[in-house]
Amino acid sequence: MPSLQFTAESSSNGMIERDFTVGDVPGVLWSPASSGTDRAPLVLMGHNGGGHKKHPSMSGRAQRLTACGFHVVVIDAPGHGDRPRTAHDEQDIAELRKAQATGTQGPVVVRYNARLAELAVPEWQATLDALQELPEIGTDGPVGYFGLTLGTAIGVPLVAAEPRITAAVFGLMWPDAVAEAAQQITVPVEYDIQWDDEIIPREAGLALFDAFASKEKTLHANAGKHFDFPRFEADSAVRFFARHLGRTANSPANSPA
Repeated sequence: MPSLQFTAESSSNGMIERDFTVGDVPGVLWSPASSGTDRAPLVLMGHNGGGHKKHPSMSGRAQRLTACGFHVVVIDAPGHGDRPRTAHDEQDIAELRKAQATGTQGPVVVRYNARLAELAVPEWQATLDALQELPEIGTDGPVGYFGLTLGTAIGVPLVAAEPRITAAVFGLMWPDAVAEAAQQITVPVEYDIQWDDEIIPREAGLALFDAFASKEKTLHANAGKHFDFPRFEADSAVRFFARHLGRTANSPANSPA
C-alpha cells in the first residue's frame, strides 16, 4: 500500500491544512484546529473539471465542513493541479476545447471523465486506506463523499465500489458513463441540478438522479444556468453530512463555495 507522507502544514481561521502525497498522488487534508487527535468523520471531496485540490471552491467548502468538526480531503485528479499531463490528457483537452467552441462538448466530456474516473477511483481508495491509519480518523469512523461535475464523474463509481462511504452529495453530470454505477448506490444521496443548464440538459440530470438506488435521495433543483450554481448549496451539503455522519451543522456564512 502506498504510504502517506505529509509535506507541509499551516493553519488559519480555525482550520489546519496539511499537504501530503500518497505514492505520487498529491492531496490536502483540512482538519478542525481544535480537534487534536480526537476522532472525527472524514469527507472526501472531488474537485471540478479543470480545477485542483486547493481551488477556492474546495477550500471554501472545507472551511464550512471543518467548522462543523469534519476532516476534509481532496486529491488532484489525473492531469490536474500538481500532476503532469500525459499526451493522452493533452489530446483529450484539445478535443474538448474544440467541442466547447461549437457547444458539442457533452460526449467529449463524458469520455474524458470516464477515463479519469478509471484512474482516480483506485487512487481515492489508496488515499482512504492511508488516511484511516491516522489516529484522528481511524478505520471505524464514518466517511462521506462530496463532488460536482468531474467530482461526480469520479465519485459515483467510487461510492459504488467503496462500502466505507456512507453518504454522498453529487451534481451537474450526464448519466451516460455513470448510470450503471449509480444503480449500485444505496447510501443516502443529495443531488444538485441547474434547471436551466445549457450544458447538461435537465432531462439528463433527472435521469441520473432517477438511477440512484438509494431509498433516501433528495433532488435540489435551482433556477439558472450551469455556472449559476448557488453557493448556499454548500451549506445544504454540510447539513446533509451532519445528519448522516454525526456532527452539528453551524457553517460560516462567508466562505467561498
